[in-house]
Amino acid sequence: MTTSLDHLKQTGTVVVSDSGDFESIDTYKPQDATTNPSLILAAVNKPQYQRLIDVAVEFGKKKGGDVDNQVSAAVDRLLVEFGKEILAIIPGRVSTEVDARLSFDKEGTKAKAKELIALYESVGIKKERILIKIASTWEGIQAARELERDDGIHCNLTLLFGFGQAVACAEAGVTLISPFVGRILDWYKKNKPGPSYEGEEDPGVQSVQKIYNYYKQHGYKTIVMGASFRNTGEIKALAGVDFLTIAPPLLEQLKNDTAAVPKKLDASAAAKAAPISKVSFIDNEPEFRWTLLQDSMAFDKLHEGIKKFAEDGVTLKDLLKQKIQA
Repeated sequence: MTTSLDHLKQTGTVVVSDSGDFESIDTYKPQDATTNPSLILAAVNKPQYQRLIDVAVEFGKKKGGDVDNQVSAAVDRLLVEFGKEILAIIPGRVSTEVDARLSFDKEGTKAKAKELIALYESVGIKKERILIKIASTWEGIQAARELERDDGIHCNLTLLFGFGQAVACAEAGVTLISPFVGRILDWYKKNKPGPSYEGEEDPGVQSVQKIYNYYKQHGYKTIVMGASFRNTGEIKALAGVDFLTIAPPLLEQLKNDTAAVPKKLDASAAAKAAPISKVSFIDNEPEFRWTLLQDSMAFDKLHEGIKKFAEDGVTLKDLLKQKIQA
């Protein structure tokens, strides 16, 4: 029986699992996987992952120094342990996120990215299988630009909501972007209620369609990976886009559905679509910031997302701190 998930894969879209719960990943045979602090926090509360916490805590203790240094080392090792387990299941790459509190610190982001890559290499994982996730702030985009150019470290620019962010990421030559479809929809439902916002009328879907067409029209190689979905209708409306990262509950719905999933996005069709004028933010931080500020949805959701990831990161650190001090 051919499922909707099979149909989706046949459109040329690479399916990515959006989960820290690696025991559920193999069921859906994704190419890649993504994680974030919230997903890791949800996973570590399950007893079957206690062994990874133990490895991380022991690593932190061996690092020595004060307790904060030990906790920081333990968190990084925990992220890498999850990534290593996921990479044993999938054939492609895993995304591992830099601490959200570094979102406005270019040099701090670069340093943390290099630390995570070194940790992966210490457990036998080459950097080619890792995407470092960085928030799509000006500082994050510039950090990714330099990591890609100078260190060959591939980056996934996350918490992306606005067209200006997408343009700046493409100009920076980042490997992949993750526009957050569902969170865009959330903002519109809250701030501009009324329309049904379904299928191709969904503002999150429309955002990804515009970014995809712009990239193809202007020859950018950055991968567009739709993320943060609220329903399978959003996913189906983006069939054919480069990548889609999907949470296990929605993957399960697609696996249990047999409806056809026609291709909606196509590179050749994008090239022939209504032209989107080229814009640029290269070395123009003021213009980038002004453009972001003018887009209330993107500005609100970017900062809200950073705050939530940072809060979950602190909760994760507190959990490991208790274990280190026990």
